Amino acid sequence: MQRQRARMGRWRIALAVTVGCGLGLPGSGWSQPAPPAQPERVEIVGDYRYTYHDPMSLAEATHLAYTEAVRMAIDRSRPFLDGTRAVTDPARLTQMRQIIASGYLKDVQVLEQADHDRTVYAKVRATIDPQEVTAVIQREIHRGPDKDAPGLDQNRALKILSVREDADGTVAVVFKALQRLDWLTTAYDGSLREHADIMIDFYDDHGVPISSDRVPARTAAPGEVLNPGQIGAQTFRKPPRTRSYQAWLVK
Repeated sequence: MQRQRARMGRWRIALAVTVGCGLGLPGSGWSQPAPPAQPERVEIVGDYRYTYHDPMSLAEATHLAYTEAVRMAIDRSRPFLDGTRAVTDPARLTQMRQIIASGYLKDVQVLEQADHDRTVYAKVRATIDPQEVTAVIQREIHRGPDKDAPGLDQNRALKILSVREDADGTVAVVFKALQRLDWLTTAYDGSLREHADIMIDFYDDHGVPISSDRVPARTAAPGEVLNPGQIGAQTFRKPPRTRSYQAWLVK
C-alpha cells in the first residue's frame, strides 16, 4: 500500500511538471520569446529664414521656408552627414534629401513659424530611423548615375522651388516660371512646351517605381500666360504602396 502511494505521488509530480512546461508557468524552464526590438528613432531639427519679393505670396514663401527647414534638418542629421561624406555631386545629394523627406520622416512638427516685413521663418522637428536613412543613401549610391531620377530641378522653362506632402495624401509641387509660357499662341515653341511640364515618379519600399505622372505647369485655367518669375503649384495624388517620390523636369 505504501509503495502504491509513493508511485501515485511520483506520478502527480511528473504530471504537474509536464503541465507546467506546456503552459509556460514559472519554474517550468520555458519562457516567452523576447518581443522584437523597436527601431531606434533619432530626433532631427532644422530652421530656415527667407526674404521674399513680388510676385511670390506670403503663403508661397511660408511653404518654401517650411520645405527648406526640413532640408536643413536632414542635412544636419548624423546619418545623412556620415552616409554622404563621399558624395560630391549636388544633384545626387538633392535627390537623396527628397527621397528621405518624402518617405522616411516621422512625427514632423512645426516648432515655430513667423513672418515679419516680408521675411518668413520656420523651424521644424522630426524623427528618423538611422538604419533606414543609411540604407536609402547606400541604395542611391549603388543605383548608378544612369539610373538616377532628378530631384528638385530646373530647366530653361521652369524651376521647382519645393515639394511637400499634405495631410490629405496629396503632393504639392511649387514651381517658378523662368520664361514666358503662353499656352494659347500657335507660334509656341513645341520643345519649350515639353519643358514646361511637371513630372513626378512614385517608388515603393525597395525604390522600385510604382507609377509616374505629368502635368503642364499652369496655375489656373488652360490658356493663361505665365510670365517670368511667376510662381504656381501643382498637386498629385500618391498611389497606394508609395514610400517616396521625386518631382523633376524634362531637360
